[in-house]
Amino acid sequence: MATIHYARLDEFWRKEQKYDFLDQHGHVGTVDWQVLAPDKHHLWLTEGMHDEFETFLPMGTKEAKAGEGNAIFLTYGRGVATSRDDWAFNFNHEYLAQNIKRMIGEYNDHVFRLSQLSSKPNIDNYVSYDNVKINWSRDLKLDLQRGRFAEFTESKIRKSIYRPFSKQYLFFDKILNEEVYQFPRFFPTTGTELENRVICVVNEAQIPFSSQITNHIPCLHYGGRQTQCFPFYTYAEDGSNRRENITDWALEQFRHQYAAVDADSTIENQKSKIEKWDIFHYVYALLHHPDYRAKYAANLRRELPRIPLVEDFWAFAQAGARLADLHVNYETQPEYRLNWIENADKPLNWRVERMKLSKDKHSLLYNDFLTLAGIPPAVYAYKLGNRSALEWIVDQYQVSVDKRSGIRNDPNNPADPQAIVRLIGQVVSVSVATVAIVNHLPALVIRPDR
Repeated sequence: MATIHYARLDEFWRKEQKYDFLDQHGHVGTVDWQVLAPDKHHLWLTEGMHDEFETFLPMGTKEAKAGEGNAIFLTYGRGVATSRDDWAFNFNHEYLAQNIKRMIGEYNDHVFRLSQLSSKPNIDNYVSYDNVKINWSRDLKLDLQRGRFAEFTESKIRKSIYRPFSKQYLFFDKILNEEVYQFPRFFPTTGTELENRVICVVNEAQIPFSSQITNHIPCLHYGGRQTQCFPFYTYAEDGSNRRENITDWALEQFRHQYAAVDADSTIENQKSKIEKWDIFHYVYALLHHPDYRAKYAANLRRELPRIPLVEDFWAFAQAGARLADLHVNYETQPEYRLNWIENADKPLNWRVERMKLSKDKHSLLYNDFLTLAGIPPAVYAYKLGNRSALEWIVDQYQVSVDKRSGIRNDPNNPADPQAIVRLIGQVVSVSVATVAIVNHLPALVIRPDR
């Protein structure tokens, strides 16, 4: 079996400290090496991983997708990858339409001119690299070679979750998006957004595990890294043929495990009434449990979540339903009562250019006119990756201009000038409520197999 020699330095060392380390040792023979061998999954760095994780129910697998295995969810897929986010996403519906129409015009002109040539040129040399008119990518060039014309329709402009609690409009299209993956089957129409829900998870080595539920199409990197999405329903691409995506196998596992009431329990037997929505919400709550995230952090950096069966199913299912309602409907939640400190020397102004949190994070400089103070510490306990929900809002809700295309993305809404300040209060409220629900989850007591 092949092995490697491995040495780890403090991850917070600056480069100068690493150079000093190399100077002091001078030769590989003086380094204290650890000899590593891969495990059965061909993983080398397994420190902190727990073997029992493999015994939990898989949330999703490639084998289950192919009909050759079992998992809680039959299918799943990545968020939409555009390869041109500045073109395909925007806070402003009309501005997005203008940009996309301009790009489609340039692209279709290339398709038409190519079709008139008797000898097909090298496509990389043929295309015009004008960043103000178009942004080329591998798949877009392939569509050009195939002679596929792009088409603009208003129905392709959809609401999307670009980053946590940060919605933008997306031009959802198989040509102008690099990869739409499974989402033509997850949210094929706006009507399906009213009933379907998708649990998005980000599990990569570079950032902490996170999960957020949504009823809109998520960006591939919604949580800072690649996102895998598990819907409750799937559809045909015209929105028909709705099917539940939680498997009958999963329903059988849960009903079997919770079929009997403990002898000393005075609670009526509800366990036989477990339905697939209950399992969906149970999974969502479990993914938020701090002990689950902490204990299995190393596993979650390397593979999709696996779901243990805990003692109190219904406490998790009910908590997950409350969390889902909060996170999907965050824009209708009541605003947290922050202290509004107005600058009397500046005119009333709700416009945001770039917000900034104070060093102690107790207040937020909204603009020159307004500071929002009294941010409760609990807000920062609700994290999605490396940032809290509020920090994602601060990061995303700012005016930006893409240097190459000149495309402007402005989160301010002239028709609703207080939308952003209202959103801040709502996200603070959602964060505080989320922390309270998570903190009241039962202990992570895993049931023995029955």
